[in-house]
Amino acid sequence: MFMISRVREIVRIPPDKMNEDINKVASEVLNAQYSGYYDDDLGIIIGIYDVSVEPVGKILHGDGGVYHRAEASILSLKPVMNEVILGTVSGVKEFGIFVRMGPVEGFVHKSQLSDEFVEYDSSRQAFFLKQSNRYIEKGDIVRARVIAFSYSPEKREIRVQLTMRQPYLGKISLKSSR
Repeated sequence: MFMISRVREIVRIPPDKMNEDINKVASEVLNAQYSGYYDDDLGIIIGIYDVSVEPVGKILHGDGGVYHRAEASILSLKPVMNEVILGTVSGVKEFGIFVRMGPVEGFVHKSQLSDEFVEYDSSRQAFFLKQSNRYIEKGDIVRARVIAFSYSPEKREIRVQLTMRQPYLGKISLKSSR
């Protein structure tokens, strides 16, 4: 689930940036510091925008930077258990598919692709669904459900596991009905 949150933070404006627009500099500093960071409440922070900084800051002894109070909006993504997502297949391997859902990639193991018998076609780099005679390949749009997620602070990466083995999930057909 994508979320927008409003937060307050103390931001350090470096001495070499003091002649620039303070809100723009604060936005750059906060984005560099927090983009890609995972928070238990907010999820993975995608970006920070709409930064407003108090014009008067504080200088600490021995530090050339100025510390200002700031308020900013944060766009974040926190996968919610059992949430249904829509994404694009970004990669196909013989063990499953990778699904791009905004800035994060999820994974569907081949056992979770369908209730049908599934076979990997290495020549096409796609999965073949035997009963419905359809393929799932790179570029397809799919609907899936979040069944697990975790975050690795060392790698700063979020792992989202998905399933497509339930009714109304799977590859979305874009055929027009006339």
